[in-house]
Amino acid sequence: MKSYNIQTDYKEIKKSKKIKYELNNETKTTIIRLLVSFILLVLGSSTILPKSIAVVAFIAAYLIIGARIVFRAVRNIFHGEIFDENFLMSIATIGAIILGEYPEAIAVMLFYELGNVFEDAAVNNSKKSISALLEVKPAFATLKLGNRTKVVDPSEVKIDQIILVKPGEKIPLDGTVVLGQSSVDTSALTGESMPQSIKVGDQALSGSINQTGTLQIKVSKLYNDSTVARILDLVENANDKKADAEKFITKFAKIYTPIVVVLAVILAVVPPLLVNGSWNTWIYRALIFLVISCPCALVISVPLSFFGGIGAASKQGILVKGSNYLEALNDVDTVAFDKTGTLTKGQFSVVDVIPKKGITKESLLQMAASVENNSTHPIAVSILKSYTGKILSTEASTEKAGHGLSAKVDGQTVIVGNAKAMQNENIDFIESNALGTIVYVAVNSKFWGSIVIADEPKKDASKAIKLLNNRGINQTVMLTGDNEKVGSAIAKKLKMSSVYTNLLPENKVEIVNDLLQTSHQKNKKVAFVGDGINDTPVLTTADIGFAMGGLGSDAAVEAADIVIMGDEPSKVARAMKIAKKTRKIVLQNISFALIIKIIFLLLGALGMVDMWQAVFADVGVTIIAVLNAVRLQFINFEK
Repeated sequence: MKSYNIQTDYKEIKKSKKIKYELNNETKTTIIRLLVSFILLVLGSSTILPKSIAVVAFIAAYLIIGARIVFRAVRNIFHGEIFDENFLMSIATIGAIILGEYPEAIAVMLFYELGNVFEDAAVNNSKKSISALLEVKPAFATLKLGNRTKVVDPSEVKIDQIILVKPGEKIPLDGTVVLGQSSVDTSALTGESMPQSIKVGDQALSGSINQTGTLQIKVSKLYNDSTVARILDLVENANDKKADAEKFITKFAKIYTPIVVVLAVILAVVPPLLVNGSWNTWIYRALIFLVISCPCALVISVPLSFFGGIGAASKQGILVKGSNYLEALNDVDTVAFDKTGTLTKGQFSVVDVIPKKGITKESLLQMAASVENNSTHPIAVSILKSYTGKILSTEASTEKAGHGLSAKVDGQTVIVGNAKAMQNENIDFIESNALGTIVYVAVNSKFWGSIVIADEPKKDASKAIKLLNNRGINQTVMLTGDNEKVGSAIAKKLKMSSVYTNLLPENKVEIVNDLLQTSHQKNKKVAFVGDGINDTPVLTTADIGFAMGGLGSDAAVEAADIVIMGDEPSKVARAMKIAKKTRKIVLQNISFALIIKIIFLLLGALGMVDMWQAVFADVGVTIIAVLNAVRLQFINFEK
């Protein structure tokens, strides 16, 4: 079979239209050569042609179908790649021709090239789901300039400019809807087939397709930082890291092929010298041995299986950054989750405002909203939504991870944060026992009151934990900076095995390290699922980091090994299901190929199979293994 490089294929997919055209023409040319060579083989084998003409027909048939393979073998020898499948095929078939076994030599090349046609079809099918993601790349953006519009390249649009998106057009850049409402198709990004409704104030993701109404969107990210650009980058660089099975097969082929060549030489030379057998008989057996020994089924089907698994995952809106991560998912026994934005909606709302005596609710909210004005954190957004009055100007705003924000507001030092923030500044505050996230406010080191903000689990969260339990993942852990009452209530509602509350980012890392130590003792792995910038250290600490890419921060997506391009934590279990099926197919292909190879190698050495049967052992096994790998593309993983 042809040399196969998944990484190169990923990069080439970016030029999908050109590649599709080139592959189609190459395949058509191969099919024509197959037909012409087959016709000449039939004519040469018939009795209607004189023997000399029949030999010419055989030679022509061999050159038409085999010349490219022989050329590759010679070229690779000059590049230091001697023992590859092209070399084995060339030596075996040229040897057969020298022995006068023309039909067998031609048949080997015919079936070998037929296998290439099947391989092309399989690879193209596996690429479809990947290239479908790349089709989200927008070709243009309609920039609104006062009363006129201008069509520009998306990379030319700046932050805070307004773009116009008509029905049927792709949304070219991330932003916020400022005018209009519509339904958008996000299936290429998230795998979610149901259109999503968006209106003024909602986020619009680049790569989505606007379906019904005209939208005006205020751009929030430059093109290179947009959702669609991140996806393109992730897909293009996927499979840089190979799975252990792929590494094994690559090493195996490099050792295995020279060994079988040496064995073939021994088979051709030693028996005639020891038992005075026919040289032609043993050389023919050695040539059969070479044809059978070609490791195509392993070299092609194993990486193709992982390629198919990554493609199947991408159909579900799950981007896997390397086949090693897909393989590692099979060994996970513990999954830890961030709470806010991952298991919960992250759509907080203020449910209670509790000012200290002498402070009004209005002034308490005003101070909190003024400090939180420039923050994009869900808690900040909820406070800003609840306050409709005047926002005061601030300066010297600072954020301390796991504590909160502080700023100068009209000359007064205001702290807005959790209990740790108050304790850290030695502020005498009244701790609230309300169920929810508590935000405390202090002005000039004096406690002003508290604001109660509530969040709730995503509809998909309970299903996510249930699916993981069904897959044998009984250790599901919640890690949250929220208080014990809120964290425990949500963990209990979702039926999680354990919960850790009041955590700073460094505390989450410590806990994940403890989980890693326990799992590694059992040769198992730990996965972590998060979405915020504060989850970045934990994502890199865990064996496998999942980022909720639909709403997640750029830092989380960058740090993660697997990105869920949506808002469904249940896709963690779906990724594991795909990984399990991928491993099953890989093991099937390795076992099937090795068993058939060993059986036919023994039969070939004993003279119990001829060249035609050797062709089946090589190309037949390869085609069956490739078709088995392609099955991944047709499995419904949503069930």
